[in-house]
Amino acid sequence: MNLEILQSVLGWCVVMNMGLLFIWFLIVTVAGDFIYKFHSRWYPMSRETFSAIHYAGMAYSKMMVFVFNVVPYIALCIVTAN
Repeated sequence: MNLEILQSVLGWCVVMNMGLLFIWFLIVTVAGDFIYKFHSRWYPMSRETFSAIHYAGMAYSKMMVFVFNVVPYIALCIVTAN
């Protein structure tokens, strides 16, 4: 596999992962009460705990996208530019 293919794969990974994060955000924002009621049947928790779990999950996911997709993509852009 050459560097251009790897760079393209990482670029699409960034787009898809950030898209999934955006969908997650929209679902929690728009249908948060429904999701909370659905999940609180199985796992009793307060609304604040539910929001904190989703906020932390989104932050962790975004951090992982940056560490494993964006940084290597930028590094490959720098390497292939020379």
